[in-house]
Amino acid sequence: MKRVLLLLSILWLSAAVAIGQELRAPAYPLLTHDPYFSLWSFSDTLNQSVTKHWTGQEEALTGMVKVDGKVYRFLGKEAKTFRSILPASDEQPYTFAYTESAPEAGWMNTAFATGDWKTGNAPFGDDPARASTVWPSDNLWVRRTFSLPDATPGKLYLKLNHDDNVEVYLNGEEIYRRTGWTNKYVYIPVSDAVARKLKKTGNVLAIHVANTAGGRWLDAGLVVEETSQQLIEITPAVQKSVALDATQTTYLFTCGSVDVTATFTSPLLLQHLEVLARPVSYISVKVKANDKVTHQVQLYLGASTALAVNTPEEEVSAVQYTSDKLSILKAGTKAQPVLQQKGDDVRINWGYLYVAVPEAANPIQYVSAASQAVLPFAAQEKASFTEAKTGKGLVLNTIISLGKVGAKAKEQVFLLGYDELYAVQYFHENLKPWWKQDASDTMEKELAQAAADYQQVTKQCQAFDKKLYADALKAGGKAYADLCEVAYRQAVAAHTLVKSPNGELLFLSKENFSNGSINTVDITYPSAPLFLVYNPRLVEGMLNGIFYYSESGAWKKPFPAHDLGTYPVANGQTYGEDMPVEEAGNVLILTGALAEAEGHATYAQKHWETLTTWAEYLKQSGFDPANQLSTDDFAGHLAHNANLSVKAIEALACYGKLAGMLGKADVEKQYRTLAKEMAKQWMQLANDGDHYTLAFDKPGTWSQKYNLAWDDILDLNVFPKVVSEKEIAYYLAHQGAYGLPLDSRKTYTKSDWILWTATLTDNPADFKALVQPVWKYANETKDRIPLSDWHETTDGASVGFRARSVVGGYFMKLLETKMQSR
Repeated sequence: MKRVLLLLSILWLSAAVAIGQELRAPAYPLLTHDPYFSLWSFSDTLNQSVTKHWTGQEEALTGMVKVDGKVYRFLGKEAKTFRSILPASDEQPYTFAYTESAPEAGWMNTAFATGDWKTGNAPFGDDPARASTVWPSDNLWVRRTFSLPDATPGKLYLKLNHDDNVEVYLNGEEIYRRTGWTNKYVYIPVSDAVARKLKKTGNVLAIHVANTAGGRWLDAGLVVEETSQQLIEITPAVQKSVALDATQTTYLFTCGSVDVTATFTSPLLLQHLEVLARPVSYISVKVKANDKVTHQVQLYLGASTALAVNTPEEEVSAVQYTSDKLSILKAGTKAQPVLQQKGDDVRINWGYLYVAVPEAANPIQYVSAASQAVLPFAAQEKASFTEAKTGKGLVLNTIISLGKVGAKAKEQVFLLGYDELYAVQYFHENLKPWWKQDASDTMEKELAQAAADYQQVTKQCQAFDKKLYADALKAGGKAYADLCEVAYRQAVAAHTLVKSPNGELLFLSKENFSNGSINTVDITYPSAPLFLVYNPRLVEGMLNGIFYYSESGAWKKPFPAHDLGTYPVANGQTYGEDMPVEEAGNVLILTGALAEAEGHATYAQKHWETLTTWAEYLKQSGFDPANQLSTDDFAGHLAHNANLSVKAIEALACYGKLAGMLGKADVEKQYRTLAKEMAKQWMQLANDGDHYTLAFDKPGTWSQKYNLAWDDILDLNVFPKVVSEKEIAYYLAHQGAYGLPLDSRKTYTKSDWILWTATLTDNPADFKALVQPVWKYANETKDRIPLSDWHETTDGASVGFRARSVVGGYFMKLLETKMQSR
C-alpha cells in the first residue's frame, strides 16, 4: 500500500509540474477571422515552417529585418516554388495513353508497346463536369511519353493529384506509391539517381491508380524547384519566446544586435460586433537595440497570393495604390467565382486580399513572383527583378525603413485584410458580410478605420485577454485557463457574421475538417458556452437560421434539421441523415440556456410554436431513443442511448422552465414533472452498479454523460446529485494518459465533452484531475494542427477533425460560474 501511495504522490507531483509549464499549442493562430481568412503557424518556432491555412494548405507570410545590412528572417519560411518541365493539365493540355484492363508485365517500361491502348485528354475522373476523360472503372493504367530537349537544373519533383491508391514510375523505376488519395496537387521529390537518367527523348511517366471508394481522379506532371542565386545569406532569427493569449500571439526574437517583438492581433471582441466583423488583423513589429548602440534597420513583409486562391494553380491579379493615407496592395483571382466553391478542405478563391501600411512610413510596395520576392530587400546590390501584376503564386511585398534604432523601441504596424465580397448564399440569396451592409462600405474604409483604431483596439484586446485568463484561472485553475486561451480564436473564427434578408443576425459555423456543413446544429450545441458567456446575441445568430428553415415551411419534419447546407451555401440540409433526438434536444436546451443568460425568454416566445412541436416530439420519442445517430456520429448508430436520453430529459425540463418564464404555469408544471419522472425511470434502466450504462440494454458498458451538465448549470434539478457523483467517481478511475475516453467502445475521446463532463463535479480537485490530461494532450500531441477535438487518450494522436468551433465548449465551467453568479 505504501508503494501505491508513493506512486500516486509521484504522479500527482508530475502533473503539478506539468501544468505549471506554459502550454505549447498544437498550432498558433496568427490571422483568424472566419473559415476562409484563417492563417496559422504549425510549429513552435515561427520562422521554421511556412504559415498555413487551417486546412494545411501553404499560405506564406514572410517577415524579415535587416540590421546594418544583415538580413534575419523572423516570420515564416520561404515556400518552395516550381517550374514545370512536364506540365500537368492545370497549366497545359496533354494526353495519356490508357487502359482500364490489367496490362501485361512491364507496362511501365519505356520499351513497352501500347498499340491497343486508348488515348485520352487529362485529367481523368468520374465527374464529367471536371474531367476531360471520364474514368468509370476501378482501375486505370496510363503512360505519357515526353521529350526534354533542354537540361533541367534543379531538384526534380513529381506533381500529382490522385484518387485513390496510386503507383508511379519514371522510365520504368518506381518513384512513388501511396494508399489513399489527395484532392489537390502534391509535390513528391524524385531521387537524383532517377532524375539523372532522364533523356532528351523517349521518357515515360507511367501510373496505375485504383479506385477503392468515392471519387476517381488523376493528373500528373514533373516540375523542378526554382532557386535564386542573387540572395545574400538570410539568417533565421533566434526565437526567445512565444506567448498565446485569447486574441493575440506574441513572439520575441533576437536578430543580432536588435530584439524584435512580433505580435499578431485578430481583434475578435465578441461584445463589439463592428470590430468582430471587420476582417482586418494587425501585425505589429517592434525593434530595439540590445547592445546600447544605434543600428540601421529595415523591415520586410511578404504575403503570398495563396491567401486568395483555393489551389496554387489559379491565376491572380494584383495592384498597388493609395487610399485614405494608406499604401495598399490588393490581390485576387482573375476568375472571381463568387460562392461557387463549397466543401470542407477548400479555401476561398473569390474576393481580395489586402496589405496596407500608412503612407507616412514611406513604404516600398511591389508585386513579384515568389522566387524574386525578397530580392530588392535582401540582395547585396540593387536587385534585378521583374514586377508581376498577373500570374500564379505571386507575392505582395512591403519594405519599410525604421532608420536608426537604439534602446528605445520603434514599432511598425501592418494591416492584413480580406474582402469576401459575398460571404454566404442563404436560401438562394447571396449575402454580404456583416460589415458591408451599405454601398458606401468599402474595404479601404475598413482598413483606414482599423488603422485609426489600432491603439484603442489593442488595449481592448489586452484587457479582454487578461480578464478571460483571470476568470478562467479562478473558475478552474491554470490548466483550464490555458485551454480556454488556446480555444478562443479557433472557436470564433470557425464562424462568419452576416445579416439575413429579414434583418436577423446570422452567426454561421463551418464544420471544419468534418464534412464542411454550414450551421450544423450539433456543432452549435458544443460551441455555445463560449458565446453564452461573452455575447448571448451571437447564440441567437447561431439558431436563427435553423428556426427560419422550419418556420418557412422548407423543413417540414417535427424536429430541427441537422444543418443548412455545405459551407458557404446555406440552401437547406445536405447531410445524408437526420439526428432527430439530438437536434431537437440541442435547440431546446440552447434556447433555455439563452433565456437564462439574457435573463428573459423573449427569444423563446418568438419561436414558441416551433419549440412546442419539437418538445412534443421529444415527449414521444426522446426518452428511449431509436437506433439513430447522435452528435458523436463517428461512433455509429446506437439504440437506447443513455446519454442521448439525458439530453431529451434536460431539453423537456428546459421547455418547462421557458414556459414558466413566459407565464405558462400549467405547461411548466407538466413538463418539469414529466422530466423528473423520466429521470427516475432513467436511473433504473441505466443503473449498472457503480455507474450508468452506455445504453439501456448494454450492461457492462459506460459513457460520458456530458449532457447532464445542464441540470446544475441551468438549475433544472431533474436528476438527484447522486447520479453525477457516481459517474465522476467512475470516470476518475477510467482515464487514459490524455483524457477520459468518450465511452467503453473505444479509447478515443472528444475533448469538448470532457470539459463538460468535468463540470458535473463540485470538487475542484476532481475537476482539475479531469482537465489536466486534456492540457497534456494539447501540450504534447504530435499532430501540429489547429486543435483537434477528437483524439486518442492513449497517445494523444488526433483521430480526426481540426480547427472546429466546438472547442468553444471548453468554456462550460466559465458558463457555470456566470450562471451561478446571477
